[in-house]
Amino acid sequence: MEPIRVLQVVTIMNRGGLETMLMNYYREIDRSKIQFDFMVNRLERGDYDDEIEGMGGRIYRMPPIRPGNYNSYFTLLDKFFEQHKEYKVVHAHINENSSFVLRSANKAGIPCRVSHSHLAGLPLDIKYPFRLYARLHLNKNANHFFACSDEAGEWLFGKEFAKKQDIRIFKNAINCNEFKFNQDIRNKVRKELNIENKFVIGHVGRFNPQKNHSFLLDIFYEVYKKNNNAILLLVGQGDLINETKRKVEKLNLNHAVIFLGMRTDIADLMQSMDLFLFPSLYEGLGVVLIEAQASGIKCITSTGTPREADVTDSVEFLSLDLSAEDWAKQILETNSNRNLDIQRIKDRGYDVESNIEWLSNFYLEQTDIKEGVLV
Repeated sequence: MEPIRVLQVVTIMNRGGLETMLMNYYREIDRSKIQFDFMVNRLERGDYDDEIEGMGGRIYRMPPIRPGNYNSYFTLLDKFFEQHKEYKVVHAHINENSSFVLRSANKAGIPCRVSHSHLAGLPLDIKYPFRLYARLHLNKNANHFFACSDEAGEWLFGKEFAKKQDIRIFKNAINCNEFKFNQDIRNKVRKELNIENKFVIGHVGRFNPQKNHSFLLDIFYEVYKKNNNAILLLVGQGDLINETKRKVEKLNLNHAVIFLGMRTDIADLMQSMDLFLFPSLYEGLGVVLIEAQASGIKCITSTGTPREADVTDSVEFLSLDLSAEDWAKQILETNSNRNLDIQRIKDRGYDVESNIEWLSNFYLEQTDIKEGVLV
């Protein structure tokens, strides 16, 4: 029997938190029974596209979702689902814009339509009225509701809806064993980066407003004034990277800040860090915080991150109303001894192995399978 095909809807399969989480599950799921395909809303290729295609996944490209192209976008969606009757499950990860995809899926009679929230906030900007418009129709077009945290569920679906409706808190799970601390890897990476005998602060995330890199540099500047043995590792790419580099030059920190770009060896890089700094404006959960804790690193994040992200009692939450000096003081007072209790992360349900059975059963239960024939 051919595997059932589940359509995952994302923006683009780059190395972001939700995309990495999806790939963690995709690698572990029994692909003889369940195959992931992807609808992406970018025309360019993503970082994970080669791996997806190598595992048998199909990638369908749609244009970016913008207010000016709503009508043409809706037409493309309707046409897509008319032509692809094979999908019984559509799992949408694009927050309020999931409303549009699930509307067409609902029209086409697709029985399982999942809306999955991965954020707990967005800035007020010119797009805000259009987000409200999309959200108005979301709850009636989805019939299954997932979120990476309680806050993410309430933010996307509404507090009153969350009280009445069963929202599945689906953990942004990782491969814990991949991040397990290894002293040999730590020594190797620190030698390669020439950061031996340094106090290494790390950050992993796209260079976009949400991740708050400007304030992160202000914090590190205050740390460095008191400890010139400190080094900051910045992993990722994004629209604000050049602006961030200019600020590093302005603060005269070129010798102390290392831009590592987009990397595939995040687990190894985390072995080299002594503390993880994550002052985001908002997060649905912050899967890199789970990865950092699996590596045993103490983390300092903002109160824009849900408390559920602290699964090992190794995360400190600070208000963004505090000054950079206050954040630096907390960093310098934090004991950087590693917490190596990786079993606690597994017990809290953040290991992919403990979630894959539930997800597989969920997808299979949404599809009629009788006598080996997919109906």
